[in-house]
Amino acid sequence: MLAGCASFSASSQAQDAGRLVIYSGRSESLVAPIIEQFSQASGIKVEVRYGNTSELAATLLEEGKNSPADVFYAQDPGGLGAVANAGLLAELPNETLDKVESRFRSAQGLWVGISGRARVVVYNTQLLKAEDLPADLFGFTEPRWKGKIGWAPTNASFQAMVTAMRQMWGEEKTRQWLVGILANQPVVYDGNTAVVAAVGSGEIEVGFVNHYYLYRFLREQGNSFPARNHFMNNGGPDSLVMVSGIGRLATSKNEENALKFINFLLSPVAQQYFAGQTYEYPLVAGVQTEADLPPLESLNSAGITVDQLADLEGTLNLLRETGVLP
Repeated sequence: MLAGCASFSASSQAQDAGRLVIYSGRSESLVAPIIEQFSQASGIKVEVRYGNTSELAATLLEEGKNSPADVFYAQDPGGLGAVANAGLLAELPNETLDKVESRFRSAQGLWVGISGRARVVVYNTQLLKAEDLPADLFGFTEPRWKGKIGWAPTNASFQAMVTAMRQMWGEEKTRQWLVGILANQPVVYDGNTAVVAAVGSGEIEVGFVNHYYLYRFLREQGNSFPARNHFMNNGGPDSLVMVSGIGRLATSKNEENALKFINFLLSPVAQQYFAGQTYEYPLVAGVQTEADLPPLESLNSAGITVDQLADLEGTLNLLRETGVLP
């Protein structure tokens, strides 16, 4: 299996019943094991190009009909929406789409959610109590939090949260929040794992992350690891429940294999992998989550559809305008 920014030869684009090319915005450490399991079980040769979801979406837009990709496996709906809006994704069969609730898939049937992730505030339990945290993310613009916040602005899930802010708060309030957080001199990290590690070490007091990163630290270091998740549960963009999702490229030369892979990710075996190994929310009914993970239905999540998270470009523009991104 190829990792990284692999180059694909012209022969990759020819019909080959034993081949599948995946562009994955999900990190290799999270999904390589389940992709390898699919490859071994099916006998299909899988080639993977890993990268940032927004960067891979831009690559697909640039490649257009010449892309060697068969499927785009994205960290969030924003990247999928950008590719879908460009007419590059093919409609999925109803039997595939119907495996998850309608709120977890494209209304046009162009992509389907694979696993759920909740946005949370992770906080250091030696420095804070849950009641010390503000009622919503706007509270972190107060001076009290100066130098105590960590975030990862290049992360696709962070960008999806900002897209939700734009949809629910409007452009101006979202801009105010970004500028307000910048004024508090947040520590910038490459990803959620680094944010959680920094919270645990006391380098920062709080961080804006997805819920499941903490569980890996608890698994490796035990319950003494001094960080916990705080679910906002206020129905706003800071209580967003997102999905990672996947779509099939309309120009795929390996349509059958692409559908096999998508259906495999929605199988009980793969869904249990996400629940038990990456601590995400399974989207197929009947799969158990970790005992200490709040049930998905108990979260007062943001009332926003996955299709409303599609305006990735607008979010990237705002992040650049405010100086959050270069």
